[in-house]
Amino acid sequence: MSCLRLRPKRTNSEEQTWQESLRKVAQDNGKRLGLEGDSDLNFLLNGGDLIKVRSKSWQKSRFIKLMEDCRSIGYPSEKIFKREKTFLLDDIDCVRQGRQSDGLIKYTDPSEEEKCFSIIFKKKEKNLDFIASSKEEAQQWVTSLEKVVNNMRNLSHKQRSEHWIIEAMRKADKNKDNKMNLKELKVFLKHLNIDVADIYAEELFRKSDKSNSGTLEDTEIKEFYDLLTYREEIDVIYKKYAKTDGEMSTTDLLTFLLNEQREQATMESALKLIEKYEVEETAKQEKHMTKDGFLMYLQHEEGSIFNPAHSSVYQDMSQPLNHYFISSSHNTYLMEDQLKGPSSTEAYIKALMNSCRCVELDCWDGANGEPVIYHGYTLTSKVPFKDVIKAIKDFAFKKSKYPVILSLENHCTVEQQKLMAHYLISILGDDLVTKPLGNTMPTNFPSPEELKGKFLIKGKRLNKLDAMFSNNNTVEEEMVSEEDEAEDCKEKDQKAKPKKAKIKLAKELSDIVIYCKSVHFSGFEHSRDNQSFYEMSSFKESKAFTLSETSATAFIHHNIDKLSRIYPAGTRTDSSNYNPVPMWNVGCQFVALNFQTPSKEMHINQGRFVQNGFCGYVLKPEFQRSLSSQFNPNSLTNGPWLQKKILHVMVISAQQLPKLKKDKQNSIVDPLVKVDIFGVPADNDSQETHYIKNNGFNPIWNVRFEFAIHVPELAMVRFMLEDYDSTSQNDFIGQYCLPLTSIQNGYRQVPLLTKRGDIIPSAQLFVHTMLLDCL
Repeated sequence: MSCLRLRPKRTNSEEQTWQESLRKVAQDNGKRLGLEGDSDLNFLLNGGDLIKVRSKSWQKSRFIKLMEDCRSIGYPSEKIFKREKTFLLDDIDCVRQGRQSDGLIKYTDPSEEEKCFSIIFKKKEKNLDFIASSKEEAQQWVTSLEKVVNNMRNLSHKQRSEHWIIEAMRKADKNKDNKMNLKELKVFLKHLNIDVADIYAEELFRKSDKSNSGTLEDTEIKEFYDLLTYREEIDVIYKKYAKTDGEMSTTDLLTFLLNEQREQATMESALKLIEKYEVEETAKQEKHMTKDGFLMYLQHEEGSIFNPAHSSVYQDMSQPLNHYFISSSHNTYLMEDQLKGPSSTEAYIKALMNSCRCVELDCWDGANGEPVIYHGYTLTSKVPFKDVIKAIKDFAFKKSKYPVILSLENHCTVEQQKLMAHYLISILGDDLVTKPLGNTMPTNFPSPEELKGKFLIKGKRLNKLDAMFSNNNTVEEEMVSEEDEAEDCKEKDQKAKPKKAKIKLAKELSDIVIYCKSVHFSGFEHSRDNQSFYEMSSFKESKAFTLSETSATAFIHHNIDKLSRIYPAGTRTDSSNYNPVPMWNVGCQFVALNFQTPSKEMHINQGRFVQNGFCGYVLKPEFQRSLSSQFNPNSLTNGPWLQKKILHVMVISAQQLPKLKKDKQNSIVDPLVKVDIFGVPADNDSQETHYIKNNGFNPIWNVRFEFAIHVPELAMVRFMLEDYDSTSQNDFIGQYCLPLTSIQNGYRQVPLLTKRGDIIPSAQLFVHTMLLDCL
C-alpha cells in the first residue's frame, strides 16, 4: 500500500519567490486582457470573504478570488487533501446584483437585498449566491466581475488564442522554471488537442531551440509558438493578392474584397479595414496590410460568415405583428424534463435573455390563496406566479425592446384568477396592454415597433373585443373551454383527473386579453368566416404537421390573417423538440420549443433568430404575407419564392477545437464537418467531410460541396463538427446555424457554439462560400 506524499513546506525565501512569480503571472495575464494595473482587476486578484448561500441553514464564509491566470475564480477547500474549487470566467453568463435568483429570494431576508449578488452560469451548473458585508462591497464585486468577463468576451480571436495557448504552456511547465524541455513540449501538445508523432515534436523543438540548450525559453518559445500556429491556407490566400513588395496595398486588398469576398467595396472601405486591423504601424502608414493584419481582419466581424449588417435590427418593424416569426418557448418554467424536474424563475430569465418573445405560464391554484406555476398532474416543483411576473418584468427587455407575449394556460379558480390579474396589472403597470391601441375598434394587429416595451396577454376572453367600444361592456364570469393544450395534456393521462372541458373565467383576467384571444381551431374555412383577426389557435405538433402536409397553402393564408402557436406533443416528457422548419414554411408565428433542451432543433431556432439584431422577431418573406400568394412549400411552382441558386461551400480548416473527454487526458479528437441545409423539402440536404485523425488543433480538409437551393428566403445552413467514432455515435464538438440570406460570400470564419448555444472561446471553422444564381 502506497503512502500519501505531502509536498514539503516552502521556506520563507521560497514562499516569497513563489508569491512574486504568481504576481508576475497575474500582471502578464491582466495585460493580455487590456486591464494592466486596473483597480477592479486588482480587487478580484486580492479577493475577499463572502457569505455563500445554499439554504436557510447553510450560509458559510468563503474566501473568493480571481486566480493568477485571470481566467478562473477560485476559493480554497477546507478539506486538507482537496484542491481549491474553481470555475472559468468563460462559463459565466452574467452577474446579478440584488436578490435576483431563486435561492436568494427563498433563503435571504429582503433587508439584505443590496448586499446580495449572484453569479449565473451558461451551462447547467447551479448559480452561486453570495452576501457581501455591505452594499458598496457587493457593487464592487459585481462591477469588477462584469468588467473582467466583458473584457474576456471582447478579446479578438488572436488574443483568445494566445491566452489559451500560453495557459496550456504554463500547465505543461511542470517544474515552473519558465522553460520547456522536450517532455514538457509533448505534454503541451496534448493540452492543445493535437497528437503528433515524436519525430514531428522533436523537429519543432529542434527548430526552436536556437541555443541548443535542450530547453526552450523567452524568444525560443515565441519561435515555437509561431511555428505551431502557422496557417498555410492563410499564407496561400495572402500571397495570391499581396502584389506590393510582399504586402497587400489598398488596391490589392480592394481586389481581394471584390473578387473573393464579392463585396461592394471601395478604396475608402478597404483603407478603413487597414486602419482598423493592421498591427504594424509602418505598414499602416504606407496604407498596406501585412499577413498579421489580414488574419486579424478575417477573425473579426467583417471576416465572419454572418453578415454584420444583420447583427442589428435591419428589417421593417412596422408590419402587423402576425407578419413575423416570433421566438417562442414551451413550458418556459421548466429547467429539465416534464415529469419531475424543477420549475424556476431562472428558466424565464434565461429564455428572455435569449430574446424569446413568447413565454408560457401554466397556472394552478396554490397554497394560501397564491397561484403557482408548474406542470400539472406531475412531480415538477412549483414556483409562485407573483415571482415569475416580477422576473419577467425585470428581464423582458434587457436583450430586446420588442413586445413580450405571456401565454396563459389557466387552471385556477376564479379567486386566484383575480389575484393573477391583480399581479399582472400591478407589477407590469403601464407596460401591460389592457386596451387596443387607438380610439376605434382595430381591424389588424399593431406592429412590433408600436408595441415596443409592451406585454400582451394570450388567453381566454369572455366576449369579443369590439364590446370594449360599445355602451354595453358588462359581462359576468362564465364557463369557457379550456386551452387546447390543457385538453391534450389530460388526454395523455386520463387517470390523473377526469376530463373537464370548461373552467369558470374571471372577468378581471378576461379583460386584459386584447390581441391574443385563445379559441379552438375548427378548420381553416371556419376560422376565415367566423373568427376575428385577434382570435388565435394553438396546435399540437401532430395536428400542425398534418395540416402543413395536406393543406399548406390554406395554412399560409390562415397565418397571413391570424396568429398560430405550435407546441410539442405531451408525450415528449423528456422535453425533446420537434423540427420547427416545416412550421415556419407554412408561416406559423409562435413555433414554441423547449428552450431548456440543447438539441438540433434549438440550434436551428437560434439560427433563425440570430438575424435582425437577435431581437426575437424576423419578418416573414413577402410571399408568406400576401393573400394572393399560392406558395406551397411541398409542391413548388413558379412564383416570387422560386429563386434557384447554387451554394458552393469549401470546408478548409478548423482551429483549436475543444477536448471532449476530460476523464481521458490523452484523448484527442478526430474531427469531421457536416454541412446541413434546412428549408422547404426540396432544399433539405446534408454532406460531410472525411475525419482527420488525432488533430483538434489545426485540422485541414479542403473539401468542396454544392447545394441546390430553390427557396433561399426560407433556407438555413448549419455547420456541425463531430468527433468521429467507429464503434458508436459521433460526439458533438460544436455547431453554428444561420439563415442562408445572412451568409457572406468568400473566405469566412465560422464561430462555433456549444450544444447550449454559447460561444466556444478560441475555436473556429474556416470556409469559403459562394451563393450563385442558377443559370
